[in-house]
Amino acid sequence: MELELELEKEKGAEMEMEMGMRVLVVDDSPIDRKIVEGLLKRNGNGFFKVIAVDSGLKAMELLRLNKQKSEPESLASKEINIDIILTDYCMPEMTGYDLLRAVKNFSRTIPVVIMSSENEPQRISRCKADGAEDFILKPLQTNDVQKLRNYANRSAKPSKLKSGTKRKMTNQLELASAMNITEWKPHLSRVVMVLKSSRLDISPYFPLACKVVVLFYAMLCLNQLLHR
Repeated sequence: MELELELEKEKGAEMEMEMGMRVLVVDDSPIDRKIVEGLLKRNGNGFFKVIAVDSGLKAMELLRLNKQKSEPESLASKEINIDIILTDYCMPEMTGYDLLRAVKNFSRTIPVVIMSSENEPQRISRCKADGAEDFILKPLQTNDVQKLRNYANRSAKPSKLKSGTKRKMTNQLELASAMNITEWKPHLSRVVMVLKSSRLDISPYFPLACKVVVLFYAMLCLNQLLHR
């Protein structure tokens, strides 16, 4: 049952990857929001699904970060359908830096990229020190889109099975194999008795017969495991 749940989760992650990455764009300038959204759609080849808001407070509301940590609907306990956040630094009421700290306080798995028209080293260093994936200068360029894609891919769930799941599969395969050997042991005994009572000289073919029998039971065990 646990194996089936793990496989379902991995399948869901793969489906999300096929649907594309959801980017939350946060900027108080409607012109800048349109520019960023258009750039992502034109150069992302359908990879990005853009969700745009005009303030950090609205981003907080969308991410459910305006709730207390102890509440069950917080980011820590409920999945939010956002894969990466691209936010402007200078915004009224709540800056991009404040949003960055709020997001990282609840979840360090969502990458946050800050964008700004001002190239201030101290500001850039502070944002990166507090967990910003990158600090991009406006206006965004085509190569910045590829950076965002890389950041989103890095944070996405791996499509391969985890090592723990692989160990579970191995253990279940071994268990199924042992069960099948026990079930078929009487049949093997009968085959051996028939061969012994036969007048034919089967000694030249005995190693090959053993290999065929082992291969047959290995395939049988694998088949039963896959149909559980």
